[in-house]
Amino acid sequence: MSNTDASAEDHCESGIYEIRIKGHLADRWVYWFEGLTITLEEGGNTLLTGPVVDQSALHGLLRKVRDLGMPLLSVCAIEPGWDDASDIK
Repeated sequence: MSNTDASAEDHCESGIYEIRIKGHLADRWVYWFEGLTITLEEGGNTLLTGPVVDQSALHGLLRKVRDLGMPLLSVCAIEPGWDDASDIK
């Protein structure tokens, strides 16, 4: 039996995420996403950006998007320090 499962450690790491949803988020819902930066984009979409402590918290955010009835366009994990040249070895 091969071990192809990702380690539990991989599932618990925190990170910065970008969640893009179709439509502009109304001001009354901003408190639901406290801790995230909310950007209303020109094309009519909303970008939520910020730290997510683990996968469980990410799924909680995605449930909130679902409960709003706004279509989910994308979820992207942003690697901390990705653009920092000092990290290249």
